[in-house]
Amino acid sequence: MDSRLLVQSMSLNEKASLCSGKDFWTTKRIARLMLPSIFLADGPHGVRKQKGKSDNIGVNESIPATCFPTTATSACSWDRNLMFEIGQALGEECLQEGVSVLLGPGANIKRSPLCGRNFEYFSEDPYLTGELAAAFIDGVQSMGIGTSLKHFTANNQEKSRMIIDSIVDERALREIYLTGMEIAVKKSRPWTVMGAYNRINGTYCCENKKLLTDILREEWGFSGVVVTDWGACNDRVLGVDAGLDLEMPTSRGVNDKKIIKAVKKGKLSVKTVDRSAERLVDLILKSKDNRVYDYKYDADKHHQVARRVASESIVLLKNNKKILPIKEHCRIALIGEFAKSPRYQGAGSSLINPTRLESVYEELKNRKIDFIYAKGYDLSNETIDMDLIDEACDQASEADIVVVMAGLPEKFESEGFDRPHMRLPESHNYLIERISDIHQRVVVVLNGGSPMEMPWIESVQGLIHTYLGGQAGASAMLDVLFGIANPSGKLTESYPIRLEDNPSNAYFSVNDQRAEYRESIYVGYRYYITAQKDVLFPFGFGLSYTVFEYKDMKISQKRFKEDETIDVRVTIKNIGDRPGAEIVQLYVRDILSTPFRPDRELKGFRKIFLNPGEEEELIFNFERRGFA
Repeated sequence: MDSRLLVQSMSLNEKASLCSGKDFWTTKRIARLMLPSIFLADGPHGVRKQKGKSDNIGVNESIPATCFPTTATSACSWDRNLMFEIGQALGEECLQEGVSVLLGPGANIKRSPLCGRNFEYFSEDPYLTGELAAAFIDGVQSMGIGTSLKHFTANNQEKSRMIIDSIVDERALREIYLTGMEIAVKKSRPWTVMGAYNRINGTYCCENKKLLTDILREEWGFSGVVVTDWGACNDRVLGVDAGLDLEMPTSRGVNDKKIIKAVKKGKLSVKTVDRSAERLVDLILKSKDNRVYDYKYDADKHHQVARRVASESIVLLKNNKKILPIKEHCRIALIGEFAKSPRYQGAGSSLINPTRLESVYEELKNRKIDFIYAKGYDLSNETIDMDLIDEACDQASEADIVVVMAGLPEKFESEGFDRPHMRLPESHNYLIERISDIHQRVVVVLNGGSPMEMPWIESVQGLIHTYLGGQAGASAMLDVLFGIANPSGKLTESYPIRLEDNPSNAYFSVNDQRAEYRESIYVGYRYYITAQKDVLFPFGFGLSYTVFEYKDMKISQKRFKEDETIDVRVTIKNIGDRPGAEIVQLYVRDILSTPFRPDRELKGFRKIFLNPGEEEELIFNFERRGFA
């Protein structure tokens, strides 16, 4: 069917009706034209399709689905192929559940480590964000399921997100906050883009013609549907005129009537409404054509995919005296309630009901590992419990190595609010300090979706960050601890020593009405490197159990000719004694620049697996835009 002909055959009432949802998750149908409703469901690290009456905050139970590692976790793999595989698996689960559009990926920039929703986002770097988001979109859409690239744009805090005005200069908007989404739109053509709640420089994103039409459609060539974030519609008529197509969820016909009235009064052109209706009909027809009935995905296979993603995303941050991997026949003291009650995903609209859930405690028992356990702290209470601390110290003194599981409890980070600080609970910090005082072989395993301050860092020998590892995170973590898997994850965000070191800290979440982006383009490592500011762990950092040698780096030419590329070649060799993967990162800097620029910017990366003694030459191709 031709969408334009279908729209021409519609009444104004029918066209307007397509522009808002039927209920919380579905679009309206037009029976006489055989246009069905389609279902949109939350993502991005699992399919959240709710049973019974729908809501937006996860109160009502959703159908079981594979809980993959959150985006902040899987991004640490720096692996486009892995992101595609996650997307493909999610597409399969959407097929089974009759979901037409998965609401993800989230491609907002991590301006501050305090943003409560950072666990859903890729990175502080726009190039890395765009490349990984594009791969994820390709994976989902390869299964005939649409995606919704979100939240467009400069939605970088949760406080007052419905009304906050992001005050962003043009360079920061273009170079930092739009670039990742531009890459994803141009490379992967998402079926939909989701408009954000906030305003930008005074105008709501869902009413912003410069964003939705001038940039997204005319500059980037986007031809799909623009949908509101749920409840982000402010002025429906202004939205349609700006290029907003679909309001979600339903407004029970109220805003449809406003569209009709505006057309009849000449305030909104029929042509503009027709364009939105045509894009919505295209989406509905595409979804209808790709619907597969009685599809069943393999839950066991997807669980193993989730496990592999988690293991390839774990970041080894410290490994003094090669304390890891844990040697055979060591007696282990496992300390921390996270071992029995895992923190494996974020809270809010992305909350997944996992098909199964592992814990480190049970997995150690299943593997018949010799270990002793102590709770160490109470997850429901941040205060120090000396009885639990003393018990943990007693158990630790009996072990050859101590593994302390610590991090951010669920109430510390969630959609809907921002973190007030970067600290761990006081009980976690005190536990680590006390254990380190009595034992020389301590490994800390951190769970959480964002950077944390670590006042005890010099006292522990080993440190890994699992981020939020999904339903198979426990197996993945043990695979890394025992050397079954060689850690290869690298940080996609900088870890400041203190919150005060972050360039946005003085202006972040301090005003209920305005978010002032005074740091401009100096976000994350662009600031720390340019300002020569020490960090706890830098962007792109991560250790391995093997060693890689870089050699024979060559640049094909020093100047661009019209429409040519510059090739950079480098050979990587595994000179260690274990197989492993390395993430090769290529940065550029402008030596002679009139405008101010960061000292270094990521413009290429590749993940490669090498056996001991094996080497491979990598070739990076740069177009002129890479240096812009």
